[in-house]
Amino acid sequence: MSAQETVLKKVIRPIHLWAIGVGLVISGEYFGWNYGWGVAGTIGFLIATLIITLLYITFIFSFTELTTSIPQAGGPFTYTHRAMGPFGGLVAGYATAVEFLLATPAIAFALGNYLHFLHPSLPVLGSGIAFYVLLTIINLLGIKESALFSLIITLLAVVELLIYMGIVGPSFKASNFMHNSMPAGWLGVFAALPFAIWLYVCIEGIAMVAEEVKEPSRNIPKGYISAMLTLALLAIGVMMLTGGITDWRALSAIDYPLPEAIGIVLGKQSGITKIFAGIGLFGLIASFNGIIISYSRQLFALARAGYLPDALAALSPKRQVPYVALIAGGLLGVIALYLGKTDQLVILSVMGAVVMYILSMISLFILRKKEPELERPFKAPFYPWFPGIALVLSIVSLIAIVYYNQLLALLFFSGLIIALVIFVAMGKHREPAAITPRV
Repeated sequence: MSAQETVLKKVIRPIHLWAIGVGLVISGEYFGWNYGWGVAGTIGFLIATLIITLLYITFIFSFTELTTSIPQAGGPFTYTHRAMGPFGGLVAGYATAVEFLLATPAIAFALGNYLHFLHPSLPVLGSGIAFYVLLTIINLLGIKESALFSLIITLLAVVELLIYMGIVGPSFKASNFMHNSMPAGWLGVFAALPFAIWLYVCIEGIAMVAEEVKEPSRNIPKGYISAMLTLALLAIGVMMLTGGITDWRALSAIDYPLPEAIGIVLGKQSGITKIFAGIGLFGLIASFNGIIISYSRQLFALARAGYLPDALAALSPKRQVPYVALIAGGLLGVIALYLGKTDQLVILSVMGAVVMYILSMISLFILRKKEPELERPFKAPFYPWFPGIALVLSIVSLIAIVYYNQLLALLFFSGLIIALVIFVAMGKHREPAAITPRV
């Protein structure tokens, strides 16, 4: 491949990074997290959320060091390969691909359910597939166009959540929130961890567009930190206010808790309820679009490094976007729509994320020792405590997820073993990986 074929355009600014970061995650405020109430209750899930918020604050401040030091599209795959070699790179690449590829069909299910809530004649599955097609086409237009779309749709989603809190806030009653608030005790807190992670998962996808950021050493920290603070405030506000308006158990097993909550407060026939459910699509679309950007760049980077077929590393001549990776990722997501359920996809996506977090923090420690001379425009604060806390909490989260979801864990790790066997059988572990852009 020529240099032109493997280099991405640098067009992204801090405001776009904030939009991509918040957009990647903001659908987690709209659905998915409420399944945590089903296993932990309101207080149990609040405790789980505070633990996971600490994990993400320490992780993002640490991860930013890696992203600014090695600003390449492979993200965690690139860092782990550099720190641990080809096998570490493969495990990180697999985990990250699972995280992003399975988060999108979970969101597609929610989009379908939101539309079905508005118009019962619309099929859930068909609507999800339609969004895959539409957003893949938007991303084929180019990263600048896609980032601008993310900015607009994310701003609308944030405004909507603020309006939502303003509508339901006056109906909050502490007695509702505290009723049967920890039915499973502390065990429920651990069982709820994957659903708390869903409130923040995929924010690290900012790393996937690092090659396309102008002045990455200055702008990536701004994007990460502003996005994390925005998400933490929205997550805790939405969760607490929603839990106090009614019996929270009525909202703990549906894919559209926020429209349902407004329907309880204002009445389901209220015009505001229907308008909110309609614009509620903004948050889901923002995440869908952001994650499409991320998984396409991850597949592109893995292919460029020789871990996946070369075709996935192809860039469109005019737009310079990884068009084959975009289309392939969409096809895999549609298959997952047919095979999985929302909560299963959430758990598998989160499992991939946590494995990647563990490898990323280990890589940070290794690179500090292995490459002390590496230019680090942003250094993890309170080193080694921040990356250490993130590592320990990630390991605890993985243990909890595996313990409470053993069949899904078996599926996840079986896939990893198959990938490792193929990797070794093809002799890829002996080949130098082209993890840097060829310019």
